[in-house]
Amino acid sequence: MSEPLDPRLLEILVCPKCKTEVRQVEDWLVCQSPGCGLRYPIREGIPVMLIEEAQSPPYPDATAAPAVGS
Repeated sequence: MSEPLDPRLLEILVCPKCKTEVRQVEDWLVCQSPGCGLRYPIREGIPVMLIEEAQSPPYPDATAAPAVGS
């Protein structure tokens, strides 16, 4: 599992597809829009915010995933 990203970085990152805020869930940044929910990988501590690298959520509602540290 990746280390938590700097909270200041998380404040400015948004989903490139829908422009909704993201939240770190383990080794992913997860879009918080229920209609989108794409997951962007974190590789070696670096968020990869490319739509081509995103994965669809493995759960029906992106907002249902637990936050890191919860």
